Amino acid sequence: MGLRSELSERFGEHLHPLTVVAVQHDDHVEKVLFASESGARIETVVSHYREGWDSLCISSQAGCGLGCTFCASGAAGLVRNLTVDEIAAQVMHPHWTRAGLPRPASVAFMGMGEALANPAIFEAVTLLTDADYAGLSPRRLTVSTVGFAPNLARLVDEHPQVTITLSVHSPFPDQRAQIIPLEDRYPLAENLSILDRYAVASRRKIYLAYLLIAGVNDSEEHLDALAMLVRERSRPELFHVSVIRYNEATGADPTYRAPSCRRVDEFVQGLRTKGIQATRRRQLGTAIDAACGQLHARYLEPGADNTEPIALH
Repeated sequence: MGLRSELSERFGEHLHPLTVVAVQHDDHVEKVLFASESGARIETVVSHYREGWDSLCISSQAGCGLGCTFCASGAAGLVRNLTVDEIAAQVMHPHWTRAGLPRPASVAFMGMGEALANPAIFEAVTLLTDADYAGLSPRRLTVSTVGFAPNLARLVDEHPQVTITLSVHSPFPDQRAQIIPLEDRYPLAENLSILDRYAVASRRKIYLAYLLIAGVNDSEEHLDALAMLVRERSRPELFHVSVIRYNEATGADPTYRAPSCRRVDEFVQGLRTKGIQATRRRQLGTAIDAACGQLHARYLEPGADNTEPIALH
C-alpha cells in the first residue's frame, strides 16, 4: 500500500489522462468519447475489418482551427492541442484490450484536428513506434494532413517510414482555398513539392485523399486536372488517389451533398483509365458520425461548451 500511495502521489490516480465518457457502435465501428483530465473532449474510432484486423483513428487536437468547410471538427474551432500523453493514451488505453482483445494493429492520425499543426505529434510518433512502449511499426502508422507544409517537411525527414496522406479535395487553388483555407498559407503545390522529394528519397507510396462533393469537385474537368496533377509528380507511380464520398457533417457547408455511389465509382474508374492508381476508400461509421469529417466530440451540440466534459451514460 505504501508503494501504491507513493506512485499515486507522484504520477496521479490514473495511468492514463483520458476517461471514457460515452461509447457508440455501428456495424464494424466503435466510437469512444474521451474526456481529458483538463476537461477537453476528443473522439477516437476503431474500425473492425472483415479481413480480421483493426485500425484505430486517433485525434491530435480537441477541435480544429483550420476551418475546412467539409469538417465538423473545423466547425467546432480549436479548443487546444493535445499533449503527448493524451495522444498516446488513445492508443494505449485499456478500453481497447478489455476482455482480452488485442490492441488495434494500425493507427491513423485521422481523427479530430490537424496533426501537423500540433508540435507534440513528433514525440507522439516516436513514442508509439518505440519498441519499449507501443511498439508499432512506422509503416502501420498513418499521418493525415491538409497540408501544414513546414511540419510535413519535418515529418518526412524525422520519420521517413510513416505513411502519409495529403488531402487534395480540389486540383484548382482558388477552389481548394474555399474548401481548405490553409491553401492560402501553404499551397498544395508547396506540399506536393515536399512529397516529390520524399518519394524520390524513400520510394514509399504516398496517398492523396480526394473528398468527392456533388456538383463541387466531381466534374470531368476536376478529374482531368487531378490526373494531370499526379502525372506531373517526380514519381507518379508512388502516388495513390483515395477517393472518399462526402459525408454529411454537423457544421459543414450546408450546400455540400454526397455524390451518388455510381458517380464515385465513375470518378475512380476515370482516374484509372488515365493511368492513375486510385481506389474508393471504404467508409464505415457514418450512422454514428464516425466517418471522415464527422467527428466533433459533442462540441457543436446546443448548450455544450469547450471546457467541461459531458456526463453521458
